[in-house]
Amino acid sequence: MRVINRRGLASLLASAGAFLGCSCGRAQAQQTPGAIPGDAQSGMSRMLGLGASLLQRKPPISDINMYLNGFHFYADDMGRQIEAHHYCTHLNEEFFQCVIYDGNKSGARLIGIEYIVSERIFKTLPPEEKALWHSHRYETTSGELVMPGIPATVEHTAMAMLASTYGKTWHTWQIDRDAALPLGIPQLMMGFTADGQLGADLLRSRDEALGVSTGKVRDDRADLARDAMPVQPGANGWISGEAQQRTLQKTALKNRRGA
Repeated sequence: MRVINRRGLASLLASAGAFLGCSCGRAQAQQTPGAIPGDAQSGMSRMLGLGASLLQRKPPISDINMYLNGFHFYADDMGRQIEAHHYCTHLNEEFFQCVIYDGNKSGARLIGIEYIVSERIFKTLPPEEKALWHSHRYETTSGELVMPGIPATVEHTAMAMLASTYGKTWHTWQIDRDAALPLGIPQLMMGFTADGQLGADLLRSRDEALGVSTGKVRDDRADLARDAMPVQPGANGWISGEAQQRTLQKTALKNRRGA
């Protein structure tokens, strides 16, 4: 099993830092249409924000050290497909945590989170928990998952590390239905596992926006497809034809305090 090597990946990403700084501005994707209701930010709000940005440290945000672009679908509906911009922190050798946005420009909507674990950790999970996680083997080897702005050799190494990992993803904003506000409850998301599942138009739009070629990336990762570990049993729970998903229901309040 390939264990995620945080130190090695961090070193690779650091060596590409200058390149990334120059490239991200040219690789920007479109964000969800639809204005968020509310008045324009006031001068006072802008001043408060500027002051906070100068005086307050943001260690959890500063820890983010990897940008991934890929796709998710709602666990109970493969027809509802979303492009996802992941900004991830590598907490230890076998665990990432990612915040997910609808774009990669300032003002992008925060739409979800994803936790990523190594194969070793995934194998320790109980069966009912495994069903909530999706594999990354196909996403990495097919070229669907990319790291915009990073040199190809660095991206290839990162994808080799991610190929045997598993992710649990919740989208807190159903932007395909309600772009203006985050209505409803968080939804479990999954990743694609085979050709023909992801809509061609969505993939083409992503490639054009970021200036990448999924086909070329796929060819360049042929060695990953050959060498990647097989998907562990229990992942991608939807494959059985029945999916796990959250629904809202009323329940009795416990440990009530006050009025």
